[in-house]
Amino acid sequence: MASRAQLSFDRPENHTLVVRISGSWRVADGVPGPSEIQAQLEPGPPIGRVQFDTQNLQAWDTGLLIFLRKLQDQFANRQIEVDASGLPDGARRLLNLAAAVPEKKDTGKGVTRTSFLPMIGEEVIRAVVSTAEMVRFVGEATIAMGAFLRGKASYRRSDLMLIIEECGAQALPIVSLISFLVGLILAFVGAVQLLQFGAQIYVANLVGIAMTRELAGIMTGIIMAGRTGAAFAAQLGTMTVNEEIDALKTLGVSPMEFLVLPRMLALILMMPLLCLYADLVGIIGGLIVGVGMTDITFAQYVNQTIEGVGLNHIVLGVVKSVFFGVLVALSGCLRGMQSGRSASAVGVAATSAVVTAIVFIIVTDAVCAVVTNIIGV
Repeated sequence: MASRAQLSFDRPENHTLVVRISGSWRVADGVPGPSEIQAQLEPGPPIGRVQFDTQNLQAWDTGLLIFLRKLQDQFANRQIEVDASGLPDGARRLLNLAAAVPEKKDTGKGVTRTSFLPMIGEEVIRAVVSTAEMVRFVGEATIAMGAFLRGKASYRRSDLMLIIEECGAQALPIVSLISFLVGLILAFVGAVQLLQFGAQIYVANLVGIAMTRELAGIMTGIIMAGRTGAAFAAQLGTMTVNEEIDALKTLGVSPMEFLVLPRMLALILMMPLLCLYADLVGIIGGLIVGVGMTDITFAQYVNQTIEGVGLNHIVLGVVKSVFFGVLVALSGCLRGMQSGRSASAVGVAATSAVVTAIVFIIVTDAVCAVVTNIIGV
């Protein structure tokens, strides 16, 4: 069994200190610190050279290396020459390797906190820059749309048809589920309250007007933001990582026309249809609850819905859905084009696209609500 780590010293001549290392120098066995050698440097004549004798060294691991590294630092501060020829070959190689890689000076430093005012200034600057980029992107998208209306836009019709299928037919299941549940929940809440006053017939008005005027467009826009807007950002972000967008620019092809325009057209075309479909499904969900929970008949509910829901409500919801589709497409494409060139940046771009689209949808709907109230629509 190996003995514990031991140190002994000898001063033969010429200001030389011989450090004899014996026993087992393993971390688990416990190794002495450099304080014992520090004590040998103080008394007697000054030491100019240190040698090592490891003939009686039985076993070693990183404990020996840590000990030697600490000694090297102490000797360097005292300008003492170190002769490592007496160390094991493996230990010498590892010490040389450790010395070849410089230590990072900033490792382990705490995170510096920015004071309040500079933090506000940085956020304001970041917001101004982001707003400028967004305005420029919207302007370029408008120019691309103008080129499309003049018949001069460079894009592939096959891409447009494929994106229309992805944004339209493939979105029907999730739009159906969400719209049905929203109409059902709205009718349930309305029926519980209106039954107290014997006005349960107005559940049809509540569901019909709320779905056609507000909820169908908003819920469809939010669904498309999470489903399609994120997909647009991920697709364009991946193309940015793979330098495909740079290749298009090199070939003289406008990324706005080739990539952004088909996605914007697809959502402009599909969002009104999805909104009308969501209106119908939501009203059906309200009908099931209205007829099932109250004494309203099927014919009464349908007639009350036709009487209460005017064409102006339907048109307003459809028009807003067009704007929501544009916002979803622009948000997804903008964040995708702004994506960094890494896998994590693509995920950040997709998340940012969803958040941006939802925020703009809610703000736009609030502005429309105020404007339509002022003009009496």
